[in-house]
Amino acid sequence: MSDIPGELRYTKEHEWIRVDGNEVVVGITDFAQNALTDIVWVEFQSDIGDSVAELESFASVESVKSVSEIFAPLAGTLTAVNEVLQDTPECINSDPYGEGWIARFELEDASSIDGLLDAAGYSATIGE
Repeated sequence: MSDIPGELRYTKEHEWIRVDGNEVVVGITDFAQNALTDIVWVEFQSDIGDSVAELESFASVESVKSVSEIFAPLAGTLTAVNEVLQDTPECINSDPYGEGWIARFELEDASSIDGLLDAAGYSATIGE
């Protein structure tokens, strides 16, 4: 059974967001990292300062099993990437909701968070 923190919001594509002031922190869920297995590489297609549309791919995660695109849960400006992942991408496997965060965004419209899934909705989406 996957860890699904109640204070986060989720997408059907298995990204999570945590509101932090006027920004959101984005990562992939425990369910997603478990499905990917051992993550060996993270690549960013977008640069800090870039505007990213909702559901636009801004990064990819490579595991021993496959490569998966990471999508922006909501439209916004990329303000930071987790530099730790360049040397230790496996942080996503060991701590997907903490040290394994992927990026930070300043949202175009903070009210758009309301359109994301809560923990119960995400749990239902993944069948748990």
